[in-house]
Amino acid sequence: VQLQASGGGLVQAGGSLRLSCAASGRTFSSYGMGWFRQAPGKEREFVAAVSWSGGSTYYANSVKGRFTISRDNVKNTVYLQMNSLKPEDTAVYYCAADKVSFGTIATMTLNVNSRFGSWGQGTLVTVSS
Repeated sequence: VQLQASGGGLVQAGGSLRLSCAASGRTFSSYGMGWFRQAPGKEREFVAAVSWSGGSTYYANSVKGRFTISRDNVKNTVYLQMNSLKPEDTAVYYCAADKVSFGTIATMTLNVNSRFGSWGQGTLVTVSS
């Protein structure tokens, strides 16, 4: 699967952005999706995941209550709505696809670093204080 993330930009602290990730190349609706981010000088970290149906989601504690992941299986797109942004949210954001079809949120998030693949091109989010 090929993934293309977009929607990043510069925003002030407290602001909002919505990231999009368009998928092509395989049956998008059969696979869970995730968002990850990598800040300068730091390792990549998990942000959020959504199941193949969109019915289940999971968030990192650092973004819970501020970010919302969703998907549109008709448009083959996954979204990340980011509200109440903080300077520490500054990072390159990547979308990725579950390597296993019809996985549950529980299995997808058991070991996110090995479970997700097909990394798309990232999109830069910069939050100014």
